[in-house]
Amino acid sequence: MVASIKDLIQRARETKPLKLAVAAAGDAVVLESVAKAARDGIVDPILIGDEDKIKTARAELDKDFDAEVINTKDNKESAAKAIEMIAEGKADFPMKGQLSTKVILQALLNKEYGLRQEGLLSLISLIYLEKENRVVLMTDGGMNIAPDLNDKISIVNNAVTIARSIGIETPKVAPLAAVEKVNEKMPATLEAATLSKMADRGQIKHCEIDGPLALDNAISKSAAKQKGIGGNVAGNADILLVPDIEAGNVLYKAWIFYAELSSASLVFGAKVPLVLTSRADSSETKYNSIALGKVVTSGLADL
Repeated sequence: MVASIKDLIQRARETKPLKLAVAAAGDAVVLESVAKAARDGIVDPILIGDEDKIKTARAELDKDFDAEVINTKDNKESAAKAIEMIAEGKADFPMKGQLSTKVILQALLNKEYGLRQEGLLSLISLIYLEKENRVVLMTDGGMNIAPDLNDKISIVNNAVTIARSIGIETPKVAPLAAVEKVNEKMPATLEAATLSKMADRGQIKHCEIDGPLALDNAISKSAAKQKGIGGNVAGNADILLVPDIEAGNVLYKAWIFYAELSSASLVFGAKVPLVLTSRADSSETKYNSIALGKVVTSGLADL
């Protein structure tokens, strides 16, 4: 089981490299992370995009690296080519480079390539909680704006699959809210309670769900104990389900940009994970995300 970013990187380096298709790869920050992942034996990169931009970006790096380069005329073609290579088995998983999220998602969901599945795509971020010395998966802080109950079922299922692919056999899911008790005036608490009962009855599989829980008693055993909250999930959550995109966005940025916690992010819901990070994320976060993509892609084959 992955317990830290260090563990994640180690697992990614232990197996043979997978082929990473980088769409619109002509960006120095993106290529810095790709270069490190290539040198560490995590991936064999395929750089797709404007050949001149890719050449210029590679020239900015301290060290060069081996990579196949495929020239395309624009970002739309770059995204399509990356996903086409996945569909044809010429690459294992894709990464968003210097192009809009909309363009890469449109390619990923194009029925022509056969990678689309039922349910939603959702953003899943792995966060290393330094104080607790463990990782937690947070979802969905970047894709689904105001998910309803059915949306949250898909979001949970995506996160559970990712958790299982990295070695968490039966992940504990905490639907977050501002309070721990069901309150009819707070829809997030009602949905949390419904999700918990659905998991109890086997309608949501391969996980344990208990909520609503506030953030502190979801991740801190001492906080849960102080508030008298029992159960297996409180203080031990593997997955944090945020109520909406605003809560997720604020929580992610508070952890990453203020608390400076290490992280990695993927979009999942298709047959392969998509490495997708914020333009403001560091090359280290992008590198971690490539490693997560590698471990997840390998782990999915065993589920």
